[in-house]
Amino acid sequence: MSSPVIPTPNISAPFDEKEFRTVLGRFATGVVAVTALDAGDSQPAGLAVNSFTSVSLDPPLVLFCIAHTSSSWPKVRAAERFCVNILGEAQRETSERFATSGSDRFRGLRWTGTPQGAPILEGAIGWLECSVEAEHPTGDHVVVIARVHHVGAHHVGAPLVFYRGSYGRLAAA
Repeated sequence: MSSPVIPTPNISAPFDEKEFRTVLGRFATGVVAVTALDAGDSQPAGLAVNSFTSVSLDPPLVLFCIAHTSSSWPKVRAAERFCVNILGEAQRETSERFATSGSDRFRGLRWTGTPQGAPILEGAIGWLECSVEAEHPTGDHVVVIARVHHVGAHHVGAPLVFYRGSYGRLAAA
């Protein structure tokens, strides 16, 4: 039996931003909402992030990337502590709201506080209370390394998954 013929890609051809995005979209990610209390007025602030990963167990560090154009990150960044909320599959609307610029992201949402008061969104399947350890401006984003101070698992359930430009679900195991 012969092996299928797989065409060799033209690796010398340039690619555009749309093609780059399409290829990156083939990598499934979870979605988190990064939240804090605004240091200026103590109002909750936050944004959706799908570029999130663990970095180190000792010390406990996580990483996420924020666009330089984010108007919410400066509010979250100014807080002493913030919360990374791991969104569950039922929180699609919350993710969309936190990804939309200018929206009242917390309108109608219930939340409790981390030990230092950062908002833990009701329905999040897990949370991490963090502080900024380091920031690295890179391209059109800033890579944020965050030290984890407290963690908790709230609701049992599957994560919210983002794949090929839309939300999806994990297949049953």
